[in-house]
Amino acid sequence: MRVAFCCSEVFPFAKTGGLGDVGAALPKALAEAGCEVKVFMPLYKGIKPDKRRDDFCLSREHGVEIIFLKHDDYFGRDSLYVDERGKEYPDNAERFAFLSKSILEVLEKIDFSPDIIHTNDWHTSLVSVYLKSLYTDSDFFKNTKCFLTIHNLLFQGIFARDKFSCLGLPLKYSADDFLGFDEQINYLKGGIIFSDMVTTVSPTYAGQIRTADYGCGLDEILLKKGDNFKGILNAIDYSIWNPETDPLIFEKYSKHTLSGKRENKLRLQRALGLRVDGETFLLGLVARLDEQKGIDILIESLDDILQDCQLIILGVGDSNYQAFLDKKAKDFKDCFSLNIKFDEKLAHNIYAASDAFLVPSKFEPCGLTQMIAYRYASLPIVHHAGGLKDTVTDIEEGGGGFVFNDYTSQGLTGAILRARNLFKEQERWMSISDKIMQYDFSWERAAEKYIEAYKETLVSEKLS
Repeated sequence: MRVAFCCSEVFPFAKTGGLGDVGAALPKALAEAGCEVKVFMPLYKGIKPDKRRDDFCLSREHGVEIIFLKHDDYFGRDSLYVDERGKEYPDNAERFAFLSKSILEVLEKIDFSPDIIHTNDWHTSLVSVYLKSLYTDSDFFKNTKCFLTIHNLLFQGIFARDKFSCLGLPLKYSADDFLGFDEQINYLKGGIIFSDMVTTVSPTYAGQIRTADYGCGLDEILLKKGDNFKGILNAIDYSIWNPETDPLIFEKYSKHTLSGKRENKLRLQRALGLRVDGETFLLGLVARLDEQKGIDILIESLDDILQDCQLIILGVGDSNYQAFLDKKAKDFKDCFSLNIKFDEKLAHNIYAASDAFLVPSKFEPCGLTQMIAYRYASLPIVHHAGGLKDTVTDIEEGGGGFVFNDYTSQGLTGAILRARNLFKEQERWMSISDKIMQYDFSWERAAEKYIEAYKETLVSEKLS
């Protein structure tokens, strides 16, 4: 099966969140399962490809060819989507329309006629729109099906209607039956309508976003997809996230050598200026600092949490949240470390050092952090939403995490208190730690699900 995998970010070349991890790991797993995969992404500033051509560049990672689309004015910037003030680039509509159109042009140039074009989120959603509108008479793409994965429905690529002129599409596609959306245009909506199959990143989230409460205005369109819409649980790459082999942490460890986790804890406490104490309950959080990720209820809980626990936060986000947390970090220097930045090495070390990991998201399409936390023997504390429901069961029900159902600061504080109290029972805590390190959320399993969905897409009636 020939797959063109289209993504706006792919680790290690570019990453702002979980999308970059998926963009790297899923194509690799598909290739290992026998697919012929080519990945398409922008040539961002700082990427050094192996080979260069006039309009695109090439690299190879884990047996997968990465094709970078060149446009220095669009992609040669310091950040992927936003300027130095955190504001979206005003020409994002043009940038990602160019990316989507260029993918189809380059596929023809390299003579790679895919069975499946797999697009991800709004940034590449227009690929299916262009294919089904401008290439209807193309012999090259006559057997190609379009497959879209929604990683977070909150982000849809919504732009002013006057931006439609930059797309190079017939005017009829600006209507509400296609890209039109509340007097604007919506890239993700177009991707959903024109894709033969649409997936999202967990079964629970797939059900939620077909309701008015979570559908962000697209629930009815998703409902119309019927059986051509489903949830496939995300996974993590254990060649990257594995404390037995991780080169970024202070000391490697396994379920047989969990004493190494304590050493990581002590050394990270020292490195970040926290009180060095292996008996203090250490919480980690690596996330965007915004309301979706539960930062509002975390802030309300901070004074209670920091009475008996230490907390390390890594992430960037809402400036008001950042300012509040920064003040708290200065007030609680020995027990609260705030790190407002992207830092892959620090992220690995927080997973390795923390006793428990906070994922208090208001809603969560899937979440990778709880899966990573399991592998590093850091018990997740989660709000039961979206993909967190599919991956975390409370310890009182035989699982390996701590769950709260009420999205309140009291619900979060109560779950942390339960975790802290159990931490004092070291024999039971270590038994649970050993268990969760053996959970399997590998991409090999997820890739099988995607290949099944690809096959289903190929035998379905093609949308026109």
